Amino acid sequence: MLDPHAEYSECLAARLATASKEERIHHRIGNFKLLTIVIGLAIVWLAWEKAHFSSYWVFAPVAIYALLAISHERTLRAHARTEAAAAFYRRGIARMEDRWAGTGDSGDRFRDPKHVYADDLDIFGRGCLFELLSTARLPMGENRLAQWLRQPSSPAEIRERHGSVTELREKTRMREDIAVVGDNLRVRLNPESLIGWAESGPVLPRHGVRLATIFLSLCIIGALLYWVRTSNYLPLVIGAILAAIVNRIFRGRIKAILGDFSANADGIFLFARILASIEREDFADPRLQRLSVDLKREGAPASSAIRKLARLAFWIDARGSLISAILEWFVLYSLQLSAAAEAWRSKYGRRMRACVELTAEIEALLSLAAYSHEHPGDPFPEVAEAAPSQAIFEGQELGHPLIPAARCVRNSVALDSATRVLLISGSNMSGKSTLLRTVGINAVLAFAGAPIRGKALRLAPLAIGTRIRTGDSLQEGLSNFYAEILRIRKVFELTSAEKPLLFLFDELLEGTNSHDRRIGAECLVRALIDDGAIGMVTTHDLALTDMAASIGSTVRNAHFQDYIENGEMRFDFKLREGVVTKSNALELMRLVGLKV
Repeated sequence: MLDPHAEYSECLAARLATASKEERIHHRIGNFKLLTIVIGLAIVWLAWEKAHFSSYWVFAPVAIYALLAISHERTLRAHARTEAAAAFYRRGIARMEDRWAGTGDSGDRFRDPKHVYADDLDIFGRGCLFELLSTARLPMGENRLAQWLRQPSSPAEIRERHGSVTELREKTRMREDIAVVGDNLRVRLNPESLIGWAESGPVLPRHGVRLATIFLSLCIIGALLYWVRTSNYLPLVIGAILAAIVNRIFRGRIKAILGDFSANADGIFLFARILASIEREDFADPRLQRLSVDLKREGAPASSAIRKLARLAFWIDARGSLISAILEWFVLYSLQLSAAAEAWRSKYGRRMRACVELTAEIEALLSLAAYSHEHPGDPFPEVAEAAPSQAIFEGQELGHPLIPAARCVRNSVALDSATRVLLISGSNMSGKSTLLRTVGINAVLAFAGAPIRGKALRLAPLAIGTRIRTGDSLQEGLSNFYAEILRIRKVFELTSAEKPLLFLFDELLEGTNSHDRRIGAECLVRALIDDGAIGMVTTHDLALTDMAASIGSTVRNAHFQDYIENGEMRFDFKLREGVVTKSNALELMRLVGLKV
């Protein structure tokens, strides 16, 4: 079996070869079209000016040109699909080569500064975890993936996702098909609003409106033809007045039906095509089988129902154009659309929620599957069915997934009943904060159902709370220290949850004096231990390392160290037992030219 990089490179080469062939065909057909035009003009001249040919010969180049135009259009579409497929493999190779930052969806709209760990652990934003993972084409898939990253799932859900991801990661062609379909579409789609629209009750009278509208439209068209034939415009005027009256009567109901439609035709068409791609697949995994079967219930496949809505959305998108304004007078355009929308909602509306939910689930799983396929060395974690009060986090050779593999230094971390708190000391830039983020982001991956970056990880269900980045706020009138203790209070609130807490504190209480910091930090750590939490605290204040002796064996000291080589500060970023024995602050000041 090819490794993912070789597989993607081979597929990319094949797609590029196909694209090159299609490009040559495109130019060849273009030349034939020009030649056909020249020959056609020559035939016209010879037939009409010189009378050398019958005029019927003119139809020959016209027919040939039409066939060439159809073939040309198909070639251009095939070429666009091939180029999109090539882009799919380029993006995958970029992810494997750590060149992906800034090339995908950053998920900035999911950022919440008040979330208890997302900003600290770089979950959303440029070059962050969401951008690395997400391959979703639709908003519902992005929403579901963001939900998994922001909220830890249960062990049963995680294990189910492992099975689904294991099967989907081998379906490279399926992921390619979904990435390619509708690549150039301008998608506008709000899943929640679409569900609300589809599930809305009837607005128009149940009986007779559609037939009456059609009858009135036929009468107006007949009056128009009558006016053209006889110059008698009175029936047409009467029809136009009736149309205006009907539109006036139903204006509010039309707005209620069509005004709440928060999607465009491109978005709905893409939704339908992705559903069709899912429906075509055969799955062995029980979870995927259930999802696939749900799409095919109630007669017609779900994609068929959504495709009908897409056609309707096309006409809804056209409202406001000059043609639609004219059609309002002759066929009651908006009322006809409203009646058709009501009919669709009556027949298919109850299926919309299931379609959105299932598509969201599959797209989020496909994102995790792509990551798993492209990083075969990253294993699934073991989520233990521990007692609610038993907190476990045992990671072997953990690395940070956002750090390029060539620069990523791995460390092992064990937190359990024997070691509840790891107190990490070390100099500036030695790797303390990075280790906290490494532990946190791997916990997020584990609880989302994704592989982790490491050799192995065993953990129990945990709530995650961090205080790594805080700062003062002029707008809110908060000092750095006050912002920090507010964040710590929010983390403490998680101790009342059913799951034990995994806390990660960087430079705990750094905004106050050494005396208060020493007392406050020890009290906080004691309280967290009493509440059954496990976690890590970093500091460059060696006074805080005395907590290990005063609290007891459940707090263990570890450190990062540095050294000077050729006049430069060096770090190996390896975690070691015990308290750091030196500081680099003065040396760093000297290295940048300060006289200390």
